[in-house]
Amino acid sequence: MTGTRTGTRTGTATDPADGTGTDPAEGSATPVPILMYHAVDPDPAPATLGLSVTPEAFAAQMGVVAERGFTPLTTAALAAAWRTGGPLPARPLLVTFDDGYEGVHRYALPVLAQHSFPSTVFVSTGWLRGRHETGGALDTMLDWAQVRELADAGTEIGGHSHTHPQLDQLDARALRFETLRCREIVGEELGTAPASFAYPYGYSSRRVRRTVREAGFTQALAVGNALARRRQGPYALERVTVRRSTGVEEFTRLVEGRAIARTFAADRALTKGYALARRARGAARGHWI
Repeated sequence: MTGTRTGTRTGTATDPADGTGTDPAEGSATPVPILMYHAVDPDPAPATLGLSVTPEAFAAQMGVVAERGFTPLTTAALAAAWRTGGPLPARPLLVTFDDGYEGVHRYALPVLAQHSFPSTVFVSTGWLRGRHETGGALDTMLDWAQVRELADAGTEIGGHSHTHPQLDQLDARALRFETLRCREIVGEELGTAPASFAYPYGYSSRRVRRTVREAGFTQALAVGNALARRRQGPYALERVTVRRSTGVEEFTRLVEGRAIARTFAADRALTKGYALARRARGAARGHWI
């Protein structure tokens, strides 16, 4: 995701048509904080400043995760446990990064390695430096050698589309291209196709989720600014945004699941307005489902 809008899924997360059906017993599953980061950089580009964190802030936040006894997992590991009913550690948590900014390798990876924390990096393949680059990136991005180093260090590499569009506004052909091309490139570069996906801008619809599933992804993350719960379904797991303004006290409340609704009240109000506008635009174009 990039930008200041914290889009969330639309439609119902329990519709079996998009692979998100659940049974009533799953509502008792422990909620999990999934942290959404973007750039980690002392001096990011203006376009990424608001959703960036400084290296010092990131190190302090990971210190909180360690001190509070959380056990970070990859997206694939959490989804597999919820899908199969497998065990989870007492305090599971996910650290995720969207887009693929170079600072994740330069600044975040050493901190994660210090704590032996896994994470998931969702890459927009057309934004990364190298032979697949299409342009349009907002800041300095990872190159594929750095992506491979992240993967070798235990980082899960997930998909985030090819050119980072608003997927729910695309026609069927463009939507298939964005999801399939992203998965193909990551598989080609790493030797293993990605299993996890994150929706650019957090926006999705039942049609988008179905296309992501058909592309071969087995789970996907939205935003929502709420704790993830098993009942949300594997293609609509929610995350909480960490940004430049997130202090240590607020971060601690987020990972502990306290006052999240109050913290993101303004974001949620904006999200409702965007959702109505986006639904109207999609309906006018004939591809909102």
